[in-house]
Amino acid sequence: MTCSKIFSGELPELTNEIIKYFQNDFSTLHSCILVNRLWCRLAIPLLWKNPFSISTGNYNFIGIYLHNLNGELKIKLNKYDIDNLLPTNILFNYPNFIKHLNIHEFISSVGKWFEVSVGTLKHRIQYIMKNDPHYSHLETDFKRLVHESLINIFIENKVNLYTLDIEISTYYTLYFSDILEIILQNTNFIQNIKYLKLYTCRTPGFFYLDNINEDKLTKYRISQIINLHQNLKKIVIDTNDFLLYKSLLLSKDSNCSNTLNTIILYSINFKGIINLYELFEQLNVLESVHIIYCYPINIEFIQQIINLSKPFKLKSLFINKSSQIDESLELLLQKSGVYLENFGSYLLDDISSKQQSLELIIKYCRNIKFLDLNEYESHIIYSILNLIDNIKQNLSYLSINIYQSLILGGNNDECIKCSSFILQNLGQILPSKLEYLSLTLQVKVNNFELFLKSIQNIFIKKLLINNKDGDDILPYIKQYIMKKERVNYLAIKISSYRNGFYYYNFNNKDLSYLKDEVEEFRLSNIKVQNYNDSIIEVYDYIKETD
Repeated sequence: MTCSKIFSGELPELTNEIIKYFQNDFSTLHSCILVNRLWCRLAIPLLWKNPFSISTGNYNFIGIYLHNLNGELKIKLNKYDIDNLLPTNILFNYPNFIKHLNIHEFISSVGKWFEVSVGTLKHRIQYIMKNDPHYSHLETDFKRLVHESLINIFIENKVNLYTLDIEISTYYTLYFSDILEIILQNTNFIQNIKYLKLYTCRTPGFFYLDNINEDKLTKYRISQIINLHQNLKKIVIDTNDFLLYKSLLLSKDSNCSNTLNTIILYSINFKGIINLYELFEQLNVLESVHIIYCYPINIEFIQQIINLSKPFKLKSLFINKSSQIDESLELLLQKSGVYLENFGSYLLDDISSKQQSLELIIKYCRNIKFLDLNEYESHIIYSILNLIDNIKQNLSYLSINIYQSLILGGNNDECIKCSSFILQNLGQILPSKLEYLSLTLQVKVNNFELFLKSIQNIFIKKLLINNKDGDDILPYIKQYIMKKERVNYLAIKISSYRNGFYYYNFNNKDLSYLKDEVEEFRLSNIKVQNYNDSIIEVYDYIKETD
C-alpha cells in the first residue's frame, strides 16, 4: 500500500527523501523523471544542481542553458548559426537549479560541447578561417563568448550558488581570467556561497609554458575574490603559488583563519620556509592537512609542526625519493599519526628509508583508509603485509604496484618473487569489504588462483589488475570473480616491459576492448571498465575528500 502511494505521488515528503538518496546516481535519477510529474519535479533539481561535473558524455544541457539567453550576447551568438543546437522550448527554468560550479569543469564542458555537438559550427569555422585571416582565433573567441553567456545567464537568474570551486589549469588561463573578471563585476553572484574552494595546482605530471601576464592577472583576481568573500574553506597549493597564497592566508583581511578547514600542499619545497609555524598556528578551524610529495620532510620542517600549540591534523602523507625523510619522521607521526587516513610511498631511495617509514606507520597510524605503495624489494614485503593487516579495520582503498620499480632498474626475478608472495598472502589479510583494489604485478596462474580462492568472501567494489608479462588470467577471473559476483567494476590490462620502454599487446591490451567478454561480464552484473580510466590518482582522490 505504501509503495503504491509513493509511486502515485500521495506521499510527496517521503518521495522527496527517497529521491534525494539517489542524488549521485544519475542513471536512476533519469529513470525517476519518467515515473510521473511529481517524481520529475523532484529529480530535475538534483540532476541540474551541478551539471558540469556529471561525466555522461552528453553536453546538450549547455544548449538548453543558452535557450535562456537574451540581448546583445544572443545577437553575438546568432552570428555563429547555432540555432539548431538550441531547444525551441523548455519545461523548467534550469539555470535556477545550479548550486555548485567548478570553473575548470565548466570550461572543459564547453570545450567538449564544442567538439561533440557543434558540428555545423565547426564546418563554418573551417570555411571562415580559410577565407579570412582575421578569424584565426575564431574557435577560442566562440568559447569565450559561450563562457560569458552562461555566466551572465546565471547572474541574470539570480541563482543561489552554494559552492564555487576555482580550480586552476594553466591550459585554460585565458578563460579563467575572463570568467573571474565577470564574477568580480557581478559580486552578487557569489554573495551566498557557503563553500569557496581554491585549487591552484597545475595538472601533476604535465609542464606548461605560462602566459606570465595572464597568470599574474588570474592570481590577482583570485585574491580579490577571497578577500571579498572571506569564506575560503579549502585550498590546494603547489610550489609555484605557495609564497603568494601563504601571504594571503596570513593576511588579516582575508579572514582565512576563521574559515579555512582544509589545506592540501602538493610538491612544495619546504627548504628555507621558516614561518610555517605561524601559518598553522593562526588557522583556528583547520580540520585536515594533506601533504603530497613535498620535500624535504626533515627535522627543519617537522620541528615547526611539533612546536604547534594545537593539534596538527595530518590526514594525508605521500612521500617519494625527493621527500628526503629522516629519523624525525617519527616525531611527526607521534604528534599526528592518529589523524592519518591516507598514506603512500613511491620509490624511496634506500631500503632503510622504506623499512623505517613502514614500521612507523604500523606503530602510530591505525586509521588509514587509502594506502598506495609502489615498492617491491623482498626485504620490505613482510612489512607491507603487516601494515595492511594492522589497518584493515579502516582500509577501503589499496594499491600495490611493483612494476614501476622494475622500469627504473629493478630486478625481474625479484619482481616475480614479490608478485608471487603478495598473491599467496594478501587475500588472507584483506578486510571483508574494499572500495578499490589495484594490483600491478607479474602474475603466475598458480599463485593467482590461490589469491582468488582466498578472496571469495570479500566484496571489492572496483578491482584493477595490471598483469605485467604474466600468464593468461582471464579464465580464472571468470571462474572465481564472475560466478561469485563479488565485484561491481573490473578493469584488466596486459602490459609488457622491454628495454626501458612500455609497450602493449594491442590485440588484447585492455579487457574493455573485447566486446564479447564485456557483455559476458555484464550478464553477471559486473561492469568492465577501461583500465587507465579506472585508476584513482592520489591527487584527484585527495582533492575530492573533505
